[in-house]
Amino acid sequence: MAVVRPFKAYRPQLDLVEKVSALPYDVMNSEEAREMVIGKPYSFLHVDKPEVDLEPGIDVHSEQVYLKASENLKKMINYKVYMQEEKPCLYIYRQIMNGRPQTGIVACASIDDYINDIIKKHELTRADKELDRFNHVDYTNANTGPIFLTYRHKDEIDALVKNWTETKTPVYDFKSEDGVSQIIWVIDEEEVINKLSALFAGTDYLYIADGHHRSASAVKVGLKRRQENPSYTGDEEFNFFLSVIFPDNDLYVMDYNRVVADLNGNSSEEFMNKASEKFDITLYEGEGQFKPEVQRTYGMFLEGKWYKLAAKEGTFNMKDPVDRLDVSILQNNLLEPILGIDDPRTNSRIDFVGGIRGLSELERRVKGGMKVAFSMCATTMDDLMDIANAGKTMPPKSTWFEPKLQSGIFVHEL
Repeated sequence: MAVVRPFKAYRPQLDLVEKVSALPYDVMNSEEAREMVIGKPYSFLHVDKPEVDLEPGIDVHSEQVYLKASENLKKMINYKVYMQEEKPCLYIYRQIMNGRPQTGIVACASIDDYINDIIKKHELTRADKELDRFNHVDYTNANTGPIFLTYRHKDEIDALVKNWTETKTPVYDFKSEDGVSQIIWVIDEEEVINKLSALFAGTDYLYIADGHHRSASAVKVGLKRRQENPSYTGDEEFNFFLSVIFPDNDLYVMDYNRVVADLNGNSSEEFMNKASEKFDITLYEGEGQFKPEVQRTYGMFLEGKWYKLAAKEGTFNMKDPVDRLDVSILQNNLLEPILGIDDPRTNSRIDFVGGIRGLSELERRVKGGMKVAFSMCATTMDDLMDIANAGKTMPPKSTWFEPKLQSGIFVHEL
C-alpha cells in the first residue's frame, strides 16, 4: 500500500511563478547558475544553488552555503513571494514539451514506504551527493525539489485527473525558460483527495524515476528528526517528502549515449576486428546519423562514418533484467573488454550525452577530439520497473527523462 498524502504547499504568487520557477539544481554547475540568476532576484536557484549569492570559489558544501539557502527561502516566504495553502491539498502537474504532455500528481510520499521498499529504487547513490542534499533539506527545513516517482497507470486515476483538468481552471499556466509548458491545478476537494489517496493505497509500488539522492536524503532527514523527537506520532511532516507521481505510460525516456576518448591502444582496424566478435557491424549508408530503433542495436560513429552494430547471440542473458539492457550489453562486450572502460562512473575517458542533444552532438564531440561515439535505444519503463522489482540496480547513465521537473513551484515544509 503506497501512501500518497496531501500537504499545505508553499507556492509562488500567481504573478511571480514564472520568475521563481527554475530548472533543478543538478542540471547546471555553479558558474552556469551564477549566469542564469543575473537580473533574476526571484529565481529559485537562489535557494537551490545559494552559492550564487556568495563569493566565487566558495566550497559549495560549506555550512555557509546551506545557511544561505535557508536565509533565502525564509526571505521569499517573509516577503510574500510565496503563499501557503490554507489546508492540505493535492495538485495536478502537467508539462507539455514539443506537443507531448505528461501529467502527474503532486503529493507527499512516505519515508516508511521508502524504507520498506514500497518505493522501489534502481540506482546506487553517492555518499557525497547524499550529504549535500541532506544538509540542504535539514538547514532549509523543507523539501525544495520534488522527487520524480512513477507507477503502473490505473484507469481510475486517469479518469479522476482527466475530469478535474477538463472541468477546473489551472492556477498556473506558463512556459518555463526551456520552452516547456507548466500547468498546475489545485485539488482542494476532500472527497477527490480521499479517492486519489485510496487509489494509490491500492497500488503495490511506487518507483523512483529520477531523484535517488534527493529521496535518500529526505528519508535520512526524517529519521534524524525522529531521533530528535522520540515521541513522534508518524503524522509529522518530516515523515513525508515532496514528490510528483506520474503514470508510467505518460513518461518519455530518452536515449543516453556514449563517447569515448580513444581506442585503448587499438588501431581502428584492430578495434573493428575485436568488436566484430560480439557485434555484427555494417556500414550505415543512409542519410544523417544512425539512430537505432530496435533494442540491442547501436549506432557507432568512427573515422567520420556511421556504422550499425547488432549484438550477437550469447552476449547477454534475456532472463536477467540488468544483463539484457542495451547499456549493459555495450558495457560488458565492448566498452570494458575492448576500450578498457572498467567503471563508467569514474573512468575519465568516457562521457555521456543525453538524447535531448541529438546525435549531431555525438558527431561534434568526436570531431572535437573524442575518438568514437555510440548511439543507443532508450531504456524502457518496463526495464526500469523489472530491475527495481528484482532489487537490482541499473548501470550508470541508463535513463534520461525529459522534460525536467521545475523547482520552486512547490515547497514542502518539514
